[in-house]
Amino acid sequence: METIHVHDKMQQNYSYKLTQPMWENFDPEFQPHLTPKQMLEIWVFWWKYMTDCQDEFPVDRWENAKLSPFKKNPKINFFGVDASLSLKYWQEKWRIYHEDPRGWFQRYCRYYMWRRCPDDTRQIKRRKAIKRHWMALVKNCHSMDRDCRTKQRQALLHRAYDSRKI
Repeated sequence: METIHVHDKMQQNYSYKLTQPMWENFDPEFQPHLTPKQMLEIWVFWWKYMTDCQDEFPVDRWENAKLSPFKKNPKINFFGVDASLSLKYWQEKWRIYHEDPRGWFQRYCRYYMWRRCPDDTRQIKRRKAIKRHWMALVKNCHSMDRDCRTKQRQALLHRAYDSRKI
């Protein structure tokens, strides 16, 4: 299997092995609706997210990515709202795995590419827990009312749940 060598300011001299075929052999508890490329194309992330580590991932992933190159801009989110906490917040709460210093989406990109790591089980449980927001949309919103509970919808997109379909 191939080894990826990461050379960026947050992870100097980090490398990992690709151990599974791309988009195959996902944990049965982890069935995302969206690929990382799809997430970037539909404006899931409004901030200068992962713009300093793009070389690690396939070039086509970034071709139509909607990112704010300089600062946070919630208006470019799919639902136009700020629905996330800062990376600093997650770092202070010890919810960032040391091998994925940019957080959940970086881990998902690596998982999608073939990397498996000891943090996968914890992250899959965290992603499943956010499903409560899906159920809240089903219970409280009319079908396809995209103006209903936009922060919950955007938060679901952050975790690869396609909340545009509710």
